[in-house]
Amino acid sequence: MFTLPHLSRFMQSPKLLAILNEFNASYRQIHMDGRSLPMDPVPSWNGYSVGHWDKDTLVIETTGFRDDLWLDMRGDPLTSSGKMTERYRRPNFGTLEIELTVEDPKVYTKPWTVKLEARAVVDTELIDEVCLENERDFTHMPK
Repeated sequence: MFTLPHLSRFMQSPKLLAILNEFNASYRQIHMDGRSLPMDPVPSWNGYSVGHWDKDTLVIETTGFRDDLWLDMRGDPLTSSGKMTERYRRPNFGTLEIELTVEDPKVYTKPWTVKLEARAVVDTELIDEVCLENERDFTHMPK
């Protein structure tokens, strides 16, 4: 979700972090209450996530993906055997560093990691954008 030109909003309560994303008006739930990943989660688009803080880094582990997912616009696959570990850090006010490690023995021979950097945008509104056949949202997006 951080490789597309859409905004995300992080909303945290003591036991749950929700990430809202403009792309396909989607959301993720990250359980922050100390629970473990379930052994056999119901497969979903965004998986089942648990998180915790490691000093100034938010660590999120996710499993329970569907078997027909793409990780990116290139079509790199992710299957029901996949596990993602994300590490989020804000080194300064305007920057979000993201380190993502993917493990999926069904499609990759070994785990791999990518590092991304996102710009923090505060005090702004999310805009619904849904990618469906004949969608026309792109013409209305700010340039």
